[in-house]
Amino acid sequence: MINKLNYYLITLFIFGNSVEKFRGTWASLFTTLFLFLIIYILKIPILVVSIFFLIILFYSFFAIKNCLKNFKDDDPQEIVIDEFIGQSIPIILYEIFHSDRSNSATEDLQIYLWFFLLFRLFDGLKPFPIDYIDKKFKNTFGILFDDILAGFYVVICLVLFMVGKSLFF
Repeated sequence: MINKLNYYLITLFIFGNSVEKFRGTWASLFTTLFLFLIIYILKIPILVVSIFFLIILFYSFFAIKNCLKNFKDDDPQEIVIDEFIGQSIPIILYEIFHSDRSNSATEDLQIYLWFFLLFRLFDGLKPFPIDYIDKKFKNTFGILFDDILAGFYVVICLVLFMVGKSLFF
């Protein structure tokens, strides 16, 4: 029972067997739209979303380690919980530090989509140290941490954009 639950968590229930190509991209897009839905449509407070995120983050270490022996690769494409976690980081941090809600939901959806594009860019290009983590650590830590770093690269881009915007506009 627990093995099946772990498998469904790390594959985000649907991306393990039903989607053959671009699983990471689909999982990132799903995460972006899912977070928009729960934050803007269902209006779940960001504190609740953050706690839920932290629980998933810590539990995913256990779930991936538990299921990794059932896959042939060291970093199987079926595992997409790392994309969920990496994609969630800039969105959750944006919501925590942008609580004034001066943007419309449409503007924030556009920002979320920029986060999606930037995350996919960094996850695909794997700039240092993401490439180092991806090549050096062929375990649960490596599977999760390269996407966590890609998420923080998006946060760095957001901070640089905001600083540049405040200085020049």
